Amino acid sequence: MKLQQLDLAAVNAFNKNTLMEVLGIECIEIGEDYIVSTMPVDHRTHQPLGLLHGGASAALIESIGSMGSTLLLDLSKEAPVGLEINANHIGGVKSGMVKAIGKIVHAGRRTHLWQVDIFDMATDKLVCTGRLTVMIVPRN
Repeated sequence: MKLQQLDLAAVNAFNKNTLMEVLGIECIEIGEDYIVSTMPVDHRTHQPLGLLHGGASAALIESIGSMGSTLLLDLSKEAPVGLEINANHIGGVKSGMVKAIGKIVHAGRRTHLWQVDIFDMATDKLVCTGRLTVMIVPRN
């Protein structure tokens, strides 16, 4: 399955009035089987010690996988919902931007599996790696 190639402005418009907008998550690239998004590391995404919050990384993983699954579906008939997420936090980031690259591992009729790696854009070091399982549900 190939991801629909939509205009990035249209894809990012889905973020209006959502957690993605609050966290500053923005899609910057869509490939045939991957999607790339960025997120700032600032007061919105910090934990109390001033580092990137693990929950913000998990939100980025879920957002990019759900966004990618959306681009695989006919939304008039089906909707993607997160079923399971895991994240391994490998390094810390205090400021700047992170870039997440999500790649579809499995695109079945009822489930999608996404592998997402998050990198510090200043150093290109891996900060977090995770997987998201998305369930595809029929729309009523």
